[in-house]
Formats: sequence, structure tokens, C-alpha cells
Amino acid sequence: MSGASVYLGNPNLKKANVQQTWTKEEVEEYAKCMKDPLYFIQTYIRIISLDEGLIPFKLYDFQKEMVGTFHNNRFTICKLPRQSGKSTTIIAYLLHYVLFNASVNVAILANKAATARDLLGRLQLAYENLPKWLQQGVMTWNKGSLELENGSKILASSTSASAVRGGSYNIIFLDEFAYVPANVAEQFFSSVYPTISSGKTTKVMIVSTPHGMNMFYKLWTDAENERNTYIPIEVHWSEIPGRDEAWKEETIKNTSVSQFNTEFECEFLGSIDTLISSQKLRTMTYINPLQSNAGLDLYEKPKEGHTYVLTADVSRGTKNDYSAFIVFDVSEMPYRIVAKYRDNEIKPLLFPSKIYDIARVYNQAFVLIEINDIGEQVANTLQFDLEYDNLIMASMRGRAGQVLGGGFSGGRACSNLKQMIEDNKLIIEDLDIISELSTFIVKGQSFEADEGCTDDLVACLFIFAWTVDQTYFKELTDMDVRQTMMREQQDALEQDMAPFGFIVTGLEDENIGEMVDEYGTRWNPVVRDHGTNW
Repeated sequence: MSGASVYLGNPNLKKANVQQTWTKEEVEEYAKCMKDPLYFIQTYIRIISLDEGLIPFKLYDFQKEMVGTFHNNRFTICKLPRQSGKSTTIIAYLLHYVLFNASVNVAILANKAATARDLLGRLQLAYENLPKWLQQGVMTWNKGSLELENGSKILASSTSASAVRGGSYNIIFLDEFAYVPANVAEQFFSSVYPTISSGKTTKVMIVSTPHGMNMFYKLWTDAENERNTYIPIEVHWSEIPGRDEAWKEETIKNTSVSQFNTEFECEFLGSIDTLISSQKLRTMTYINPLQSNAGLDLYEKPKEGHTYVLTADVSRGTKNDYSAFIVFDVSEMPYRIVAKYRDNEIKPLLFPSKIYDIARVYNQAFVLIEINDIGEQVANTLQFDLEYDNLIMASMRGRAGQVLGGGFSGGRACSNLKQMIEDNKLIIEDLDIISELSTFIVKGQSFEADEGCTDDLVACLFIFAWTVDQTYFKELTDMDVRQTMMREQQDALEQDMAPFGFIVTGLEDENIGEMVDEYGTRWNPVVRDHGTNW
């Protein structure tokens, strides 16, 4: 190819508006590639192998299934282990899409801009190794974008709320979506989904290794339960050639079991050293609320005769600090969460009105608020301005009202919460709460949210866990959760142990060994008479 027909001196790229001479075989081959993305990928795509350098892309069976699913469905979500060729497979399909479809826009978005540009670099490498008769002429060719003469464009960027705002895209590819911060993921979907839903052939492809219980976890779980229209694709690490039990043992030796479970077994574990055991977190499932509006999720409507407790954690109204409250049904055990509210924009002046409205609906629920610098302002507004009677507070000097206890203890509250959740005395079916619990970890001598995560809903939980162990609460509900749990453990222990026997020598009083159990039944030992057979 002459210098006048190459793009910016790169002999591997064809310049736009260059006349191409075709043979009959090339025309037939072009038509075959257009109809069959699998044939195109396996015949013409070149990739870089860590061991062998530039090689043809030979697809594994699960990669062939992925390409077919992408081609035939609009919404796809993939949960795959590390280094399984997941991103390369999608890049190969995207190259086919832009070559054989005119005037389409594709966005490659990753958790970091550098990662997205690396993916685009792989696509550009594969493009440079195509025969010239398969290439479209190049209009622009940058590290962050490219445009072909058929009008198709590809953009590489980080996943953010503003990444694709203002543009229209036929395909949005989200790589390592589980590693995008939760608040960014929510803002991104609220800004990008109108773009996707406006077309009938637009596609969304989400690919990631799990990383805690976040938006990727919700989308995946909903896809598995057919609560959304995403097609789930899952691949086990053993399906990748060269990975067997010996490889697994070596990998665990070089890393750890928890890392292997997350990176290769694709388990939705959160952080390490969480307050709630990972085994329990793995079994916790969420349900969709009956109603959801402006941060408020309702799971059960108020029931006549039921007693409810509302615990609240007050924020300063900044971006990463949420004001939150949870409503618990404490009429029977196990306790259940019937409503929750979480908002990072509501101001402390307006928060008491929200608590007041919900507490009144739930049978004048008993309200407990953490008295920090702003929490005291909310409690004052509830008691004196809104004149809400069922406000419970920790004892403070010079404060009237119902006294709950002698001061809040975070360590004791966390211990109570752990015991209640792991013994199924508190049922949690809310995604946001489960997500926060999965990142609520040990830090020094206390527990707090992992870096970049929040713990406002967990704060409401351990305020409640501390409350249920207070004397006032036990009198209020006629329930003692500690005694109930202790009784159950005692019963289990007694069933595992052989009963104690009595040794009677004949020298004791006749009533020796006599006892009355907790049900009033009198028990006496059988005394053998040595003068008879008994």
C-alpha cells in the first residue's frame, strides 16, 4: 500500500476515502464475516499472549457462548473469574460490530480511565492486524477514541455519571463494574439508562469479577431470579484450560482462601474481617420492597396491634454521609425490618418531619435517636416542636422523658448485633443493609465501614441491638432476647449430654435426690430394697 493511502504513516492502517480493489473470494469472505461474528473472530482477530506474543484468538467454549449471547440479546451480565479472557472476548465482538454496522457509537467504560484505554488499545491492535480489505478507513485514531469512515465511533472512559451524558450509544460495555463505587454506579445508571432505553437494538454488556454486595450484585441476583431482562453468564474457573486442583492449591498457597473465593470462585464476599461472619453474609438474601420512593423503602405495611421501634442515625447532609432510619417490628421474635430510609441530601431541619410522619403511620412507633451533635437537635425538634410522645432517649442530665439506659456502648451493641443476626433473631432482607454489613469491618479495637463505604444503616442496627438488651425495652415488649437465645442454647446442650444419675447409699434421708423442675413436676430417685429383687 502506497504512503498516500496509509493513515498518518502507519502502514497497518488504511486512510479514509481510499479506493479498494476486491477479488471475488474477498467479497464472499467479507459477507461470511458480516453474518458470523464467531467466524470473523476466530479467523482474523489477533491478540497478545503473555507467553507466545501475537497469536490468533482461539475461543474457548464458554467464550463462544458469550459471543452468541451478546449477538442475540440486548442486555447481558457476566460473572467471570480473573484472567479468563472475558474483556478480550467482548473487545473482539465490539470490533466486529463497528466494522459491519454503519454509524454506530460504542462506549467502553471501566472502573478506571487507564483500564478503559487499555481495552481500546487491545481493540486497536486487533484492528491493525486485519487485512486491508476488511478494514474501514480511519478518520481519527487516539488513545481515548477512534472513528471509522463508515461513521462508527468508539469512546473509552471511566465509569462516571458524566461519562456518556449528552451522547447516544448503541452499545455500552461496562468492564469490572463491581469495582465502581456504589454512589457512582447509581448516578451512572440514572444518567445513562434513558440513552439505552430509547433504542430497540441498543445493548448493555456488564462484565466483572464480584467485589462485595453492590449494584453489580443486585443486577446479577435480579438476572438469576428473572427480575430484570439481563441474561446472566457464569463461568467456573475449572472451565478454563490449564486450571485444575493442583493449580487451585498453588494459587491458594500464594494468596489466601478468601482471595481465591472472591477472584476465582466468584463469591459475593465483601471485606475481610467483617463483624458478621462471611458464611452468614453468603446466605443472606434480599427482596424487592413493596414501595420505594425518595429514599424510603417499605417492606411491610403497618399491622394493627403490632409494636414498632424506629432507630435513627443523623448525618451532616454531606455527600458521603447519609441520614438514615430503620423501622423494626418487635411484636414477636425474630424481629423484622419493615421499612428503611436513607438519604444523603436531607438536612437535619427536615429529617425530624420525615421520622415523625413514618413513626405515626407505624402505630406511633417508639423512636430512638443517637444523641450526637446534630442528633440532639433532631430529638429536640421531635419532642418539643412536633410534640411526639413516644420518643425514647438515653439518660441525660436535665432531660425529661423516658430513660432507656445508662449510656450507649458501641462494643456491646456490635456484639449484640452479631449474635442476633447470626442466630436469626433479626431478619434482614434489604440490599443496602446487607451491602453495608458486608463492608463493616474490624479496625483496631472497634468496627467501622471499610474505606470508601458507608455504615449509616448499620449504625441504626446496632442502636437497635443495644436497645433490645435494655430493661425498659424488655418491660415494653415483654421479651428478653438474651434469655431466649440462652434458653435455646441450653436446650441444645442438654440434648447433647447424657442425663446425670443419682448415687444412693441408703444412708441418706428418704427425700434425697428429690427435685422439682421448672414446670412443677416432682422427680424422685428409685431406691432399691436390698431385701428383695428391688
